[in-house]
Amino acid sequence: MKLYWIKTHILIKKTFSNYIWNIPNAENKIYLTFDDGPTPDITEWVLEELKKHKAKATFFCIGKNIKNHPAIFHKIVNEGHSIGNHTHNHLKGWNTSTEDYLDNISLCKFEIDNLNSAIYNLQSPLFRPPYGKIKKSQSKKLRQLGYKIIMWDVLSADFDQTISPKECLENVLQNVEAGSVIVFHDSCKAFRNLEYTLPKILQILKERGFRFSAIQ
Repeated sequence: MKLYWIKTHILIKKTFSNYIWNIPNAENKIYLTFDDGPTPDITEWVLEELKKHKAKATFFCIGKNIKNHPAIFHKIVNEGHSIGNHTHNHLKGWNTSTEDYLDNISLCKFEIDNLNSAIYNLQSPLFRPPYGKIKKSQSKKLRQLGYKIIMWDVLSADFDQTISPKECLENVLQNVEAGSVIVFHDSCKAFRNLEYTLPKILQILKERGFRFSAIQ
């Protein structure tokens, strides 16, 4: 039995209502999100797949990866996708002091602003906590700083190397609905499942009438 929810339980959403779990809308929009990049080759492959379907997405980037791969980061932005902060070093909030956690997020923000301040400052900054684990004190401070904390209601579990690519696909197809925020990872660890799943998700959900939008 897995220790994570594929479909986020309604009680969790109500308990942590200050976070954004889904984005209800009447336009059949859904929100693909990709954590942990930019990653050479993999992020670029994701961008090509999105382009085939004119799909927009949101990339929650790790600061050190932005620093190491600025050209890929620029490509994400230039192709019309939105950017979110995923800390500088992929820190788990539960294991980190609030001060250290906020400092690490600031390091990531510096890399984002340094490369792309104009578009980042057009909207409230987006943040997703690595592992989905964040203390109340950390959340409160971030929201005071204007961040939107973006969680999810559908977890593909592409990072889980014990599941098959087909199971990863079904995790999404069986749970998606209008307004869903869906988690993928543009990382080496997830790529076996992502490579199989993403092209099928884009094609099947488009045929079902869904529209792929970036979170603003």
